[in-house]
Amino acid sequence: MNETVNEPYYSTGDVSVDRLAFFHILERLKTQKRTGWVNNAIPNPESISDHMYRMALLSMCTSDAKLDVAKCVMLSVVHDLAEAQVGDIAPSHGISKEEKSRLESEAIRVFVHEMLHNSPAAQRIEALWKEYEERKTPEACFVKDLDRFEMATQALEYEKVLDAPRLQAFYDSSIPDIKHPEVQGWGKDLLEERSRLFPSSQVQQTGVGSVELGDDPRRVL
Repeated sequence: MNETVNEPYYSTGDVSVDRLAFFHILERLKTQKRTGWVNNAIPNPESISDHMYRMALLSMCTSDAKLDVAKCVMLSVVHDLAEAQVGDIAPSHGISKEEKSRLESEAIRVFVHEMLHNSPAAQRIEALWKEYEERKTPEACFVKDLDRFEMATQALEYEKVLDAPRLQAFYDSSIPDIKHPEVQGWGKDLLEERSRLFPSSQVQQTGVGSVELGDDPRRVL
């Protein structure tokens, strides 16, 4: 059973009360630690919102004029919103991928309808979350690549603190799956930095397309 899943919220019928309850629930994103790092005994691991905030700023650093940067920023800060209710679900919780998807969809439904009363703002949040999940637009695909790159970047930062390249799985399950050329370049720069920091004998090099571990190291750790 996933102990991070919180009790469901039911609308009070009062728009102001329910909206404020949603604002308070967002605080969980600031305090909930990312499961992959916790499972790897990382000291003082980042929170869910830490991860999303850097993704939002990474979105603003793109030079791809074809992307709607404002939308990319919004997708970044919404993509893990459901985790405010269900937590950062990992295989160790014993929950299937299908059940995880169902729980997250239900969390968004509660936020949109029970807490934000299907307001225009709620509909915007829901549309952004669904766009990211469906991965059918260039912006959603780009932000997914940022999700991968940001995680790998964080892995290197933890390795610097630990003074040991022991988080290989986080690179294997992120960098090879990046599709956007610009983000691929960032990933290449990151791996080159890692190679400079640690002797090649210590590091198993990751090549784009060479690993088939999915897009989340928490599925293999």
